[in-house]
Amino acid sequence: MLKYSLKRISGPQVEPVTVAEAKKHLRLTLNDDDHVIANAITSARQAVERDTGKSLITQTWRLKLDMWPKYGITLFHGPVQSVTSITYVNDAGSVTTWNTSEYDVLSDGIPGHIQPAWNYDWPEVRGDYKGITVTYVTGYGDTGSSVPYELRTAMLLRVEMFYDGENQQLVDAYHRIVNGASDGVYP
Repeated sequence: MLKYSLKRISGPQVEPVTVAEAKKHLRLTLNDDDHVIANAITSARQAVERDTGKSLITQTWRLKLDMWPKYGITLFHGPVQSVTSITYVNDAGSVTTWNTSEYDVLSDGIPGHIQPAWNYDWPEVRGDYKGITVTYVTGYGDTGSSVPYELRTAMLLRVEMFYDGENQQLVDAYHRIVNGASDGVYP
């Protein structure tokens, strides 16, 4: 059985939805609850990311593995922007960086995928506990405008649920959007 650990090592620097956008959606003009709305936006992003399995704004992840997976490395929380590095403990016990020309990154799907390039195999590893480290970047981009409209709408519905309380219409609309996103209906 393949053992792994996955940790976000840098989170988003901005939220996909601004306080002003959320206030417009909520039809609010006063600034009294701006801090509450800002917190609701963060919670909404986290909920949409959890429910879709996608990173909305640029984030960096570190995946640690004990051995090379037989059918390639799955990169969770896509879309994958890039692979920063792949390191492993070689037969001699030295940490080695795998040459980028020796593996392919398939980033056009969610989840992303890494496999050896044509005519290459997985490098020999010593088998250390979590001796393989993949560092990669995910998300639609660095700004809210790079996030698909449907996912931003799901966030606004979630903010509305936090702020005004849940009602069944909001819950149903939210789930239709996030289920479509996780099923690949939306980008």
